[in-house]
Amino acid sequence: MFRFVPMLILALAGASPVAAQDAAAGKTIFNQCRACHQVGEGAKNGVGPHLNGLFGRSSGSVEGYKYSEANLKFAKAWDEAVFATYIKDPKGVVPGTKMAYAGLKDDKAIADLTAYLKSFGADGKPAK
Repeated sequence: MFRFVPMLILALAGASPVAAQDAAAGKTIFNQCRACHQVGEGAKNGVGPHLNGLFGRSSGSVEGYKYSEANLKFAKAWDEAVFATYIKDPKGVVPGTKMAYAGLKDDKAIADLTAYLKSFGADGKPAK
């Protein structure tokens, strides 16, 4: 019975055991994204847009990147919830997207990736 107490406390507090974010782990997870995306100082658009300052900006808004019509019509502001839904199944969420990634299904990995991406400001420097 006592081994369930921590889970009960988390449930009552509204927290999830996977809610903690680890930016260092997210940096490792980002290796899956590097073939198409860059982040950090000097990041440029490649196969996909750079991801500096992702959270808070509108989808389809990185200057100089040619988005698919589907991504332009998606018209969402990137926040943690929108990103988590999208990254699990990009083609399912935005049919017609150019993003060829099959999706990241693990909630902890998504939380860690989110923390890593949030560590960069729009200029690629560490976010404050």
